[in-house]
Amino acid sequence: MESNQNSDYRLSYSPHIHNGTNTSEVMRGVTIALLPAVAAGIYYFRLDAVYLLLTTVLASLLSEALMQKILGREVDLSDNSALVTGILVALILPPEIPLYAAGLGSVFAIVIGKQLFGGLGKNIFNPALIGRAFLVAAYPVFMTTWTQPTGYDTVTSATPLAAAKFDNVVTPLGRMFFGNISGSLGETSAVALLIGGIYLLVKGYMDWRIPAAAFASLLVLTGILWGVNPAEYASPLFHVLAGGFMIGAIYMATDPTTSPVTKSGRWIFGAGVGVITVIIRIWGGNPEGVMYSILLMNAFRPLIDRFTTPAPFGGGKG
Repeated sequence: MESNQNSDYRLSYSPHIHNGTNTSEVMRGVTIALLPAVAAGIYYFRLDAVYLLLTTVLASLLSEALMQKILGREVDLSDNSALVTGILVALILPPEIPLYAAGLGSVFAIVIGKQLFGGLGKNIFNPALIGRAFLVAAYPVFMTTWTQPTGYDTVTSATPLAAAKFDNVVTPLGRMFFGNISGSLGETSAVALLIGGIYLLVKGYMDWRIPAAAFASLLVLTGILWGVNPAEYASPLFHVLAGGFMIGAIYMATDPTTSPVTKSGRWIFGAGVGVITVIIRIWGGNPEGVMYSILLMNAFRPLIDRFTTPAPFGGGKG
């Protein structure tokens, strides 16, 4: 019985050890998994994507080193976590956002979202999403200004979610699958995100429960709504492919530091991400809800861990 409890509690894509690998190797694997999305972003948005990625990565690395120095810690970037944060910040921003704003978002992600909590493994919220949340509050116009992929004739310069919610225009699924749409740099190409997600699963760098629960809850809820009134609500597949759901569910909700450590907890966490995303998209004023859903579930993660951690044999949860 005790061994079963331990297998539930310590399955863990943890911030320190995962399937015998260390943090540096896991983060290197995440970096590799993000390369298809990076390549798609550069293909569709050209130099804007290159400049944005260079800015956010450099700002993240410099902020990490500077904060380690200021806080009296050893300056060490070898765990690759700052690199991953920098890439993710770029991928969740509009391609033509001013570079100073993008750099500031990375600085905020590292300084406020990570280092002030104590560094890797101690932060409560996903740092990249903290950076994006800051930019949404500080520069709302920049964060809602979208551009068309370079050299491609898109249906609209609005994102698919905004076009569907405010203009009743449904973007063809094929465009969203391959990435020929307006949106944040890394969220446009679903196929690129899927390739990276498969790599993470095959290599054992990601626990499948969180994305599985997120996808399932989103598909079920949107499927019910679509089935009741297909003229008013978009299809479940549209909601999967549109916006930041895939990059959020695969790469951010699975963040080892800010997600639950138990199997049952991860099912709850992922389901919450999907449910909150649908609630915000359908009934909220914002066409997108992934960022808020993950940050809210990050806040509930300690409570989820508390109620899903197995009690020691013969004892209580304490």
